[in-house]
Amino acid sequence: MKKSMQPVNLFCLPFAGGNKYCYRSYETAAPDFLRIKVLEYPGRGLRMNEPLNTDVNQLTNDLYEQISGQLDKEPYAIYGHSMGGLMACLLSRKIIANNHVPPLHVFITGTSGPSAESRGENKRHLLEKKEFIEELKRLNGSPDEVLQNEELLDFFEPIIRADFKATETYTYEASEMLNIPFTVITGTEEGMTLEDIQLWQKETAIPVDFKRLPGKHFFIYQYTHQVIKIISKKVFNHLTYQL
Repeated sequence: MKKSMQPVNLFCLPFAGGNKYCYRSYETAAPDFLRIKVLEYPGRGLRMNEPLNTDVNQLTNDLYEQISGQLDKEPYAIYGHSMGGLMACLLSRKIIANNHVPPLHVFITGTSGPSAESRGENKRHLLEKKEFIEELKRLNGSPDEVLQNEELLDFFEPIIRADFKATETYTYEASEMLNIPFTVITGTEEGMTLEDIQLWQKETAIPVDFKRLPGKHFFIYQYTHQVIKIISKKVFNHLTYQL
């Protein structure tokens, strides 16, 4: 069966401060038919020389341009963690608006629904540098390898701040429901209410599959294999259903 499985692109969108290398563990854990393709926001990684962008709509357009030529050639799904979860939803809307083949599935981890009022309540991007870094540590808002290294924190601080600004100044606009299956996975120790998480149901007409895994915001690294297992099983079921 594996030999006949059609390959599927999984377009992965980074979290705040992330780059195209932040899902390397996913590449290792993914089955052969699931091709991990991590997109890159401007101002980091291979796009370090480009200016940072703090406008969610412009970031959505940027992501769309990165993959628009691939959307109608092979089946694909979209995945995003935290900031990447919001961007996954907005990117999906952009794809549908431009009449492309829709994603098989949208996978979200570590974030509340786009319409959650709590998104606009935090203004962490306005904090002074010292307070900003302390807030990151308090919130466990970055991977441990960054939080425990002062030089890395100094390097990533403006990048994370720009990403926070993008999400914290985002204004939700109600739109027609998507007709795409969503799976939303959150950590049991994340600082989100269940009500805010369940707001993802406002974005799609298909019942959302809500799941929880133990841990704080970056539970995705502790439970990489479980997350990939959920994703690959859903994608596999979509493909076999179409056969």
